[in-house]
Amino acid sequence: MSLNYSYSDVAKMIDHSLLNPTLTWEDLEQGIGLALAYDVASVCIMPYALRRCADRLLGSNVRASTTIGFPHGGHATVIKVAEARQALADGGEELDMVVNISKVLSGDWSYVRTDIGAVAEETHAAGQKAKIIFENAYLNEDQKILLCEICAELGADWVKTSTGYAPSGSTDPDLALMRKHSPPSVQVKAAGGIRDLDALLRVRALGVTRCGATRTASMLDEARLRLGLPAINLHGETTPRTR
Repeated sequence: MSLNYSYSDVAKMIDHSLLNPTLTWEDLEQGIGLALAYDVASVCIMPYALRRCADRLLGSNVRASTTIGFPHGGHATVIKVAEARQALADGGEELDMVVNISKVLSGDWSYVRTDIGAVAEETHAAGQKAKIIFENAYLNEDQKILLCEICAELGADWVKTSTGYAPSGSTDPDLALMRKHSPPSVQVKAAGGIRDLDALLRVRALGVTRCGATRTASMLDEARLRLGLPAINLHGETTPRTR
């Protein structure tokens, strides 16, 4: 059977997530190594470890990313901007910012626009990219659509479904909605619930270009197996593998 994707097509969809607060320093180091070995799109790591992550990724094709206002979005705008400024100084290339969910639910769209715009402007001024997290589990359809429109106006690089810490993560209807109501210049990122290769391929067909993932190795091992490619170990070497 002919497959309509390459290994790079799927690997470069993945932002390898290292955000669980119980991860140790050793876990983070190993996670960065895994991301390098599998040549994913980025490592999204806890902010305190971003500088180390960026240093290790230097010279690779894997980008350093982190979160802003994570996971609940309730930080004051000035704090989110300070977080963004620090992240950029630490080598962050993509920043995943949580909207102020309370303000979205309150209908204070002027605040929401200013909050997103402040971080996006800081990020873009440094030549880097901003992903805006909606946390769709708490929102209705109209709120999601209006957030897409605001993000388009502000030049966000991605709109993102969720943090992974709400009652539910990405859903296919939400992804289709976000793709429909975002211009081609704004990409869509899924987070929460993408746990195997088939799910990754399914959301790819919906127009998703990035996914936050913790099960990176198992997804990409399966991709390489289906594509007839050798397996990867965590030293970046390849070994023959058959099913």
